[in-house]
Amino acid sequence: MSEAVHTKLTPGGLPGRRGAVSVEKPQEAGKTIRRLWGYLRRQGALLALVLLMVLLNTGANLTCSYLLRPIINDTILPRDLAGLVKMVLLLLGIYCAGSVAAILQARWMVVVAQRTVSGLRTDLFAHLQSLPIRFFDRQNHGDLMSRFTNDMDNVSETLNDSITQLFSSSITLAGTFILMCWISPLLTLITLVVVPLMLWLASRIIRKSKRFFLGQQNALGTVNGYIEEMISGLKVVKVFCHEEEVVREFETLNEDLREKSTKAQLYSGIMMPVMQNMNTINFALTATVGGLLSVFRGLDIGGLAAFLQYARQFARPVNEISNQFNSLQAALAGAERIFRIMDELPEPADADQAIVLGPIRGEVSFEHVNFGYTDGQTILNDLSLAAKPGQKIALVGSTGAGKTTIMNLLPRFYDIRSGRILLDGIDIRNIRRDSLRRSMAIVLQDTHLFTGTVMENIRYGRLDASDEDVIAAATLANAHSFIRRLPKGYQTVLEGDGNNLSQGQRQLLNIARAAVAKPAVLILDEATSSIDTRTEIAIQAGMDRLMAGRTSFVIAHRLSTVRNADEILVLEKGEIIERGTHAELLRMQGSYYALYRGQFD
Repeated sequence: MSEAVHTKLTPGGLPGRRGAVSVEKPQEAGKTIRRLWGYLRRQGALLALVLLMVLLNTGANLTCSYLLRPIINDTILPRDLAGLVKMVLLLLGIYCAGSVAAILQARWMVVVAQRTVSGLRTDLFAHLQSLPIRFFDRQNHGDLMSRFTNDMDNVSETLNDSITQLFSSSITLAGTFILMCWISPLLTLITLVVVPLMLWLASRIIRKSKRFFLGQQNALGTVNGYIEEMISGLKVVKVFCHEEEVVREFETLNEDLREKSTKAQLYSGIMMPVMQNMNTINFALTATVGGLLSVFRGLDIGGLAAFLQYARQFARPVNEISNQFNSLQAALAGAERIFRIMDELPEPADADQAIVLGPIRGEVSFEHVNFGYTDGQTILNDLSLAAKPGQKIALVGSTGAGKTTIMNLLPRFYDIRSGRILLDGIDIRNIRRDSLRRSMAIVLQDTHLFTGTVMENIRYGRLDASDEDVIAAATLANAHSFIRRLPKGYQTVLEGDGNNLSQGQRQLLNIARAAVAKPAVLILDEATSSIDTRTEIAIQAGMDRLMAGRTSFVIAHRLSTVRNADEILVLEKGEIIERGTHAELLRMQGSYYALYRGQFD
């Protein structure tokens, strides 16, 4: 399950999003490794070549160390210059072969790692597209971004470096042990005395670092989420002069990240010095005993030199494996956070008998609908309404009355608890979601434009629309005139959510996007709230043309925009308390009358 996101008041009084920060170690490390292996396995052939190169490189290093024994015993001590030259050339050839293998290993592993991470990132993004709106409503967007960036980078770095390093170190450790036993079993036993202590220290450090690395990643996600939220709301921050409070809140989050990062990096950083000191003690003990064996037990000098080389090498792979476990824990913590998102349940599958809509008339009815966003909460209570094809239905009422909730249920962004919603007499739960949503167009209060041209942004409503269709839709929405005045007209590139346009112009493009979709059902959720009164009057005729022949639902606080609605529904606490035309509701002198008088008196 995803981490909960809580909003709390900070000491400075500002609301701040906080991801639930866990400091526990990864609970399913084995499962996470198996899932990562599933992605690595897709590069099986190239990965096999990488492992082959690791074997060649490691074998070359082990062989060169063992060749010290015959070089010293058979060429240096007997002063055989010709033999020494041959052995040096042999060493050079083996080292060159090992170097070529190391280069190929590194190059191919980068390809394997990047293809693996690319597949993982693609699957994560694709899964996000399948998740319900409910997930995004409760998820910190900055923390989601952190999983695509920081967590994914940790996985990438570990795959680039740690996988081959762990494999190489393991082979080196096994090969070194075998060759040490071959040279001198007694010296090998003495060398191994310190190894259990080294492994015990490494395990203690790794256990500590596990939970601190996960805490660091969660704290980093929280900081990213706060930064994203504050940058998005920077105008609000400045309007209310809360810059200092925001800085203080950021300092608190940043300090929490610093503390967790310090602990994680501290335990990561002390691993190498501790292992190196233990290695030095071990080497000194081995050299002393080996010297005594050479003097009193006849151990050959070449064998002692080779053994001491292996003794130093023996601790090195132990150190490397211990160090790699630190980065492996950071990667596992990141991968576990990624897989938590991928384990989120997508939108429920369409019913087996779900149909694809053909041409529809646009008759909509809600029958005794009950709904709440969470268990124990009820937003809509036994709500019923009906819209005949081509009717314009207006929803008005105080904030929180349930107007937008009704519009979230119609395209099945959320599913109702009980009752039925019918489209042309068909229960919408028996219609495929993609087909249902293609029959509708929604213009939201909050506009969103993508990076691209004006033409592309309008065409987003129907990707197969021709240029003529786009221009016609823009004309219908009364956007054509201002688009022509842009530097490149319809080919003007919009960036940063259309920041080079006014809020009203951005909303006009959203209305044009809905128009080009040619939907049977149109939903306007405060669509004109960001447009000034003069612009509103200018586009009202275009809006009427857009809604002509279409079943339209209009949520509006400006009652001037709903005067000509076929039926106006007044909602309060999830229930319809009044319904009728504008004139009928004024004659009733009830809640609608009070709202109207409040706006125009």
